[in-house]
Amino acid sequence: QNKTQVIPLPEDAFVHNRLTHSLEVSSVGRSLGKETGKSLLKRYPELEAKHIENSDIGAIVASAALAHDIGNPPFGHAGEKAISEFYKFGAGQKYKSMLSQKQWNDLSNFEGNAHGFRLLTTSVSGIEGGARLSYATLATFSKYPKESFPEGIKDRASSKKYGFFQAEKNMFKTLAGHVGLISYSNEKNDLMWGRHPLAFLVEAADDICYTVVDFEDGYGLGIIPFETFEPLMKSLAGTYFNPKRYKQIKVEEEKAKYLRALAITNLVNSLSKVFLNNEKAILAGTFDRPLMDESELKPIIKKIINLSFKKLYNSPTVVDIEIAGFEVIKGLLETYTEAINDVYSGKSAYYATKIVQQLPKSCFNNEQKPDDDLYIRLLKITSYVASMTDAQALKKYRQLKGIELPNNP
Repeated sequence: QNKTQVIPLPEDAFVHNRLTHSLEVSSVGRSLGKETGKSLLKRYPELEAKHIENSDIGAIVASAALAHDIGNPPFGHAGEKAISEFYKFGAGQKYKSMLSQKQWNDLSNFEGNAHGFRLLTTSVSGIEGGARLSYATLATFSKYPKESFPEGIKDRASSKKYGFFQAEKNMFKTLAGHVGLISYSNEKNDLMWGRHPLAFLVEAADDICYTVVDFEDGYGLGIIPFETFEPLMKSLAGTYFNPKRYKQIKVEEEKAKYLRALAITNLVNSLSKVFLNNEKAILAGTFDRPLMDESELKPIIKKIINLSFKKLYNSPTVVDIEIAGFEVIKGLLETYTEAINDVYSGKSAYYATKIVQQLPKSCFNNEQKPDDDLYIRLLKITSYVASMTDAQALKKYRQLKGIELPNNP
C-alpha cells in the first residue's frame, strides 16, 4: 500500500502505489487470460474434456499478475539500484571475495523478480512453504526463468533479467520440471529456461497498465497537460472510441477516465491476438519478445512511454526522493549486515547485539540464530530491507540514525 509505483511517498491520493498497480495488472491479466483462453479452448478441445475453462486461464494469469511486483524494494526501481550499489561500490564490497560468483551476482545485481519468487516460495513471511501457489501460477509469475549469472541469450526477453536467487534454484528446477519449461541450461549447470506461455500475458498486462495508468497519473498530477493526454489516448482507444458518447462527458477528469478504460480494452484485444498469432512459436520457444512489440499500437505506446520518461519518471520530485531513498537503503543495509555478522562472529558489541534483537525471525535460522552461511545471512538481511515499504524504510533509518525516537508504548 505504501510502496512506490512512480511517485515515491505520494501525498496525492490519486497517485497509484504498488498495491493499486498490482490490482489493476491482475484485473487486466484476468481479462487477457479469459479472452485468450476462449480461442485456446477451441484450438485444443482436449482441454475442455478435462473440464478446463477459459476462466481457469484467466485465474492463473490474474494470480501471477497480482504477485508480479511483490518483490520490489522500497523506492521503486531506484531501490533495486541502491541495493546493488551497496554491494558493488559501498560497504558491501568486502563480502565479494567470500562468496561464489553467482552468489555475489545475486546481491550486487539485486532483482525484484527473484526476490518475489523467494517471498512466494519460502517461509520468509512466516508461512511455511510461502504462499503455496500452484506450479502453473509460479511459472506464469516467472518472467525471467534463469539464474543471475551468466548473462542470458541475446534478443530473448526472458533472459533480460533473472528470476531466482541461488537459495531458491532447486525449487525452480522442480517447478520447471513439473510444468515442462524448455531448458537452455548447459553442461556447466548454468540454469536457464524458456518462459511458461502464460508469462507473456502477465508481461502484457503489466505493460498495458504501467503505460496507460502511469500516463494517467502524470495527467492527474498536472505534469502531462490534457491537450497532450487526450489525442494520444484517443488514438490508443481505436475503434472503441465513440465521439457521440464522448461529447456527453463534460468534466475533463471523467473524460480522462473514459479514454483510459477504452485504451486498456483495445490493448487487451490487440495483445490477445498477438499471443494467438504466435502461439505455436511461443510453445516451441522460438518467440521470446514482449507481445507489445508485435502490436499495431506500438508506435502510439512508444510516444506515451517517451513522454512519461521525459516528464514523469525524471521529474524533480521523483529524482529528489530517489536520491534520498539511496541513502536510506544504503544506511539500513550497512547497519544490519555489520550487526548480524558481528554477532555471528562472537563479537559482543552492545550496539550490534541490540540491532540484531530488533530483526524479525525471518533473518535467522530455525534456532533463531544467524545462519552459518554468509550468503544466506546477507540474503536474509537484504530480503528484510527489500520487503519494507517506503515509509517503513524511512522510519527505521531515522530511528537507527537517532533522528527520530520510537513512540512510547
